[in-house]
Amino acid sequence: MWTDVIDLRDFYDSPLGRVARRVIRRRIRAIWPDLDGQRVLGLGFATPYLGGLADDADRILAMMPAAQGVIHWPRGAPGRVALVDEAELPLPDLSMDRVLLVHALEHTELLRPMMREVWRVLNDSGRLMVVAPNRRGIWARLERTPFGHGHPYSATQLSRLLRDSMFTPIRAVQALYVPPMRSRMMMGTANAWERIGDRWLPNVAGTILVEAGKQLYIPNAAAHRRVRRLQLALSDRAPRPARNAAHLGRETRPPKP
Repeated sequence: MWTDVIDLRDFYDSPLGRVARRVIRRRIRAIWPDLDGQRVLGLGFATPYLGGLADDADRILAMMPAAQGVIHWPRGAPGRVALVDEAELPLPDLSMDRVLLVHALEHTELLRPMMREVWRVLNDSGRLMVVAPNRRGIWARLERTPFGHGHPYSATQLSRLLRDSMFTPIRAVQALYVPPMRSRMMMGTANAWERIGDRWLPNVAGTILVEAGKQLYIPNAAAHRRVRRLQLALSDRAPRPARNAAHLGRETRPPKP
C-alpha cells in the first residue's frame, strides 16, 4: 500500500525529514558524483533527492505512481513531475541514463512489472539506484516516518530482486544511522552518527542504497545443461571410429569380383 503523497511531503518538510534528506542525498552524490549531460528519472517519491542532482544533469524528470498521488515539483518553477502507472511509464525505450527509485519498491503491488519498465527505459550503459528501508534498522520498525511503512529489505533481498529483474548489482551502501527521534540534540549529531555507524554499526542503518547496471544477457544454466545432455546422448549413438588402420582397411576394402 502506497503512502499518501501529502504525508510524504509533510515528513520531508519536518526537521527529521530534512535530516534524512541531507544524509541520503550525500550518499547518492557520493555514488553519482558526475551527472554532466545525463538524463535522470526519479520514480516513487524521489523529489527530495532530485533537487541535489539538478545542477549538472541535462534533464531531470519525476514520476509519481497514481496510487500515491502527485504534487507539483520543483517549487516555484515549471513542473517536471507526472502522475503515472508505475507498470506503464510514458517514456521511450532506452531514454534515461539514470533512474532513482525512492519510496517505490516497498510499496508497489506491481513489483515485477515496474522493474521491467525501469529496465526498458534505461539505456544500455545506464545505472539504477534503489533506496529502500533496511529491515534490520530502527527506522523500519517505527511508523512515524515513511521508512516504517511497506515492505523493508535486506541487502541480500535487494540483490536477489535486482538480479531476477535483469540488473547487475554494483555496490551497496547504508545511510541513516541516526535514530528517528525528534530531539534537536539527536538530529544535530546526525553526521557523527553516520561516521560511527559506517565503522561500528554495520547493517543497522535506516536505509540501504544499491546501485545496479542493466544486464543485457542472462545465461540460462538449465537450458545449457539440457543442451549438454542432448549432445552427449547423440555422441553415444554415433558410429565409433575404427580401433586401428588394419581394421579400417578390412571394413573399407571393396569386395572381389
